[in-house]
Amino acid sequence: MHYPGTATPDRFPAQDRFAAGAQYIAGRLVAGTSGHVHTVVDPATGKDVLSYELAGTADVDAAVAAARAAFPGWAGATPGERSDALHRLAGVLADRAEDFARAESLQCGKPLKLTREFDVPGTVDNAAFFAGAARHLQGQSAGEYSGDHTSYVRREPIGVVGSIAPWNYPLQMAAWKILPAVAAGNTIVLKPAELTPLTSLLFAQAVTDAGIPDGVVNIVSGTGREAGEHLVGHPDVAMTSFTGSTAVGRRVAEIATATVKRLHLELGGKAPFLVFDDADLEAAVHGAVAGSLINTGQDCTAATRAYVQRPLYEAFVERTAALMETVRVGDPSAPDTDLGPLVSHAQRDRVAGFVDRARGYARVVTGGATPLGDLANGAYYLPTLIADAAQDSEVVRSEIFGPVLVVLPFDSDDEGIALANDTPYGLAASAWSRDVYRANRATREIQAGCVWVNDHIPIISEMPHGGYKSSGFGKDMSAYSFDEYTQVKHVMFDNTAVAAKDWHRTVFGDR
Repeated sequence: MHYPGTATPDRFPAQDRFAAGAQYIAGRLVAGTSGHVHTVVDPATGKDVLSYELAGTADVDAAVAAARAAFPGWAGATPGERSDALHRLAGVLADRAEDFARAESLQCGKPLKLTREFDVPGTVDNAAFFAGAARHLQGQSAGEYSGDHTSYVRREPIGVVGSIAPWNYPLQMAAWKILPAVAAGNTIVLKPAELTPLTSLLFAQAVTDAGIPDGVVNIVSGTGREAGEHLVGHPDVAMTSFTGSTAVGRRVAEIATATVKRLHLELGGKAPFLVFDDADLEAAVHGAVAGSLINTGQDCTAATRAYVQRPLYEAFVERTAALMETVRVGDPSAPDTDLGPLVSHAQRDRVAGFVDRARGYARVVTGGATPLGDLANGAYYLPTLIADAAQDSEVVRSEIFGPVLVVLPFDSDDEGIALANDTPYGLAASAWSRDVYRANRATREIQAGCVWVNDHIPIISEMPHGGYKSSGFGKDMSAYSFDEYTQVKHVMFDNTAVAAKDWHRTVFGDR
């Protein structure tokens, strides 16, 4: 394994930037009131980044009240006005790109090349997309369906949205939650993970600086048990959008349904990577390494289960291991670093536990260890390839959420597709083949919200993201996301001006 040198650029000055507090309510930073202090830690070094008081229930109440007060004015703005505001926001985000990139790298351990080339540009593009999409929220055009009436459909905002985002993509998840909600005329209270609040707070400040009214976007940085559950159950929150694990998603659903809220869930994944025997082997190997290691494997769409048809299996294992061993693990701020640490030492230890247990029933081909030397203090784990595990084993069934790829063989196409679908999850998948009919069959039969062909991971603002089965329901990004953040109203006008309608006889009188 190659370790790049260290770099020492200016660290993002989180403690100075958020000296007033790590809550953003009604257009300003304020301190939390829970009485509990949390410290954000740089996972690359173990050094403290920001200590702040967590949000308590009173802070959630204040944020919801601010969002509720802002709702009538924002919902009443024209689509053009909301569009103009989001265009300004995209500009502010672009102007502050380096700030966002450094803050995201610092709190998550992401290599700067990932935050600069993926997280931040994707967020700016998402803002630009929803700026345009805000003008296209039409309902069905008018029509006479009963003969005596004219009907049309309105799309209206829901109200205050309470959203909860995870720690793996804090900036992009903030954008995915906030942008469609406010583009549709809603206001929002977002709870980022307490581990990684920095870029959500920067995003909220950018919203204010773009001229979007105070209270439209609010941030509460607190724990899921206190701030999150109170937000989901709040009587003035009309909708909940949650991204995170399936286990926590079940708890969110339990709380939300008690108050009959609109609910959107994007949950866990265990994406299959299905390689048929006519695939371009080099392309599949490169795709597997990139698709399994992006964001240090902390991605619910990451390639985690590679099923390779028997004629290519041994070559795939050998070449994937060799390519993994060229990946440069190191300081996230160094320009030649490919892979940074996991988000925390606890997450690293969780991943290591999966791999250590797998040694008893499978073959760890490469990796499976924490690096030594300069990286020993960080939450690093080497890119890991596991082969010859059984389909019912823990590493095949469970979401590891780390830089670990498991490879299994299959014989027939039927078997390969059946193995790909043999999971409670259904968020993403990929199929690798030169045969268009074979690939098309895989896209039809694999049960996942996204199926890539001869690639794995790319996302674009114009297309929806969401899962099947235990990976949740509803869509992020694209115009399809407006189905989550709007409610449909049918309006019907009588065209006859007749007082006594023919249908009244079913209630009183005769024809």
